[in-house]
Formats: sequence, structure tokens, C-alpha cells
Amino acid sequence: MAKIIEMPTTPNFITSNFRLVRSVGSVASPYTGKVRTQEYDGVFWEASVTLPPMRRSTALNWQSFLLELEGPINHFKFADPDALTNTGTYSNPNLRSDHRINASSQTLSFNNTNNVITGTGNVFANIVVGDFIFISGAEDNPNNGQHKVTTKTDSNTIRVDTTLTTAINDSGISIICNQKGATGINLDASSSSATGTIKKGDYLQITSGTATDGDPVQYVMVTQDATLTTVGGSADLYGVNIQPKLRTALSDNHRVRFATPKGLFRLSTNTVDWDADNISNYGISFSCIEVV
Repeated sequence: MAKIIEMPTTPNFITSNFRLVRSVGSVASPYTGKVRTQEYDGVFWEASVTLPPMRRSTALNWQSFLLELEGPINHFKFADPDALTNTGTYSNPNLRSDHRINASSQTLSFNNTNNVITGTGNVFANIVVGDFIFISGAEDNPNNGQHKVTTKTDSNTIRVDTTLTTAINDSGISIICNQKGATGINLDASSSSATGTIKKGDYLQITSGTATDGDPVQYVMVTQDATLTTVGGSADLYGVNIQPKLRTALSDNHRVRFATPKGLFRLSTNTVDWDADNISNYGISFSCIEVV
């Protein structure tokens, strides 16, 4: 079973290459030139980093770390070296996944003219503008999938950012959020006193569960400033665009770390090495890949 090895914290890297790798298949028609694409689940971060020259007394900490990783067998927590601190002002280390909607066997109407979805029974009562919903079971495929709420008229009527197909009283529909494949997640602050912004370019750490000290299972970047809804006397609400998409669904109250977020990585190769000169200045570089 893989162990998590603690990475030294100093010195920081002097150069880094941080990249997101996607598994996308594409087919081009030889007659029209049109291209059809399909993205698969293999989406992950990779990095190549270089440490500054250091004396042996410092280098031995990195040598020991690299050897304990045993090639790609063991894991370590790692973050984009040039973005260790987020620019948003959110004041608590953690946020929580919030299932503001989790409804099944619903009857909805979809309007192509204004992209409005209408339900019954106050189905959208807990949804706020900026939230993301995931619809499945609709008869017309454009009505399924992820939608961002742009306007809420009342607890049964919302407008979304996607182009819908008109359908009246479409039944047997499920409406959920924070599901596998989502690129928009609904979060709330970890307490009524926690507040602040989540900004474009910030990273988030999807943890392993509801514990505040859970290990990372995915590392994602915020791609738009999050929508903040302030709720008096209660926890603030956030609708957050992310990339890449969620690998697994988040349970209600699943922890998402904002302060010093990290992902779980392993070495890319079986070999580790270092250079040294005649006065024991060491040079160390390595490459790593996110654990998926």
C-alpha cells in the first residue's frame, strides 16, 4: 500500500513547469473537415521542477525524500510552486460541499425561448444565483447535463446559461449537484463567521471526506471569480467554476481546502538522481504526476 512521504519545505524551486494533461480523442471527417471530440476520464496535472544549488547539509533532506518515494510507488503532497497562496480573501482554511438540491422523480418544463426551467413543489427553494445543477433523465438531451443558474424568479422557476430544448411536463427527472464530471460546484463556508472571496486562478484541494485534515484526492483551479451569496446569520454560499472536472461525486459537507491547497502526486519515473560539484554544491530536479 502506498505511503504519503512528507516533502521538504525549503528551499523553494527556482524553476517549474506545471501543466494539465487531458485524454481527448478526435476524429476528422475526410469529406467535410468537421472534427468530433471525446474527452475521457484521464485528466491530471504534471510538473517538472528544479531546486536551487544547495550544500550537502540541505540536499540530504531532498535526497532522502526522493529515495523514500521508491520511484512512483509512494505519494507526496504537492502544489503549483508559483501559486502556493491563493489571491482570494476567504477567511477559513476549509469550505464544504453543499447539496442545495438533491431531487428525483421531478416533472420539469423547459423553455428554449428564454432558457427557463420550471418545476413544482418548491424544487429550487434552496438554489441561489450562481449555483450549478446537474439534470439527468430529461427526454431531450440538451436539457440534461450541467447548468448554471443565472436568474431565480421564485422557488420553482430558474433561468440557466445553457440553450434548452422546449419540453412541457417532462417527468422522471433527477436534479443534483457536485457530481462526477461537474465543472461547477456548490460550496458553503465552514462556519457563519467565515467569509471572503474565491478568485479566478485560485487552487482548491478536494479532500478524501468530511474531516478537516483529510488527504487530497484532487487538485483543481478556479476558472472564474466565484459567485458569493451572503446569508445573514448563516454560512455564506459559493458557486465555483473549476477545471478539471470532478473525478468523483462530493458528498454533502465534503471538505474542500482553500488555504495552502495541495494535490497528491507521485514521481514520473523509477530513477532519481542529483549532480554535485567539487565543493559539494548539489543540483536536484525531478518530474511528478498527479495520482488519479
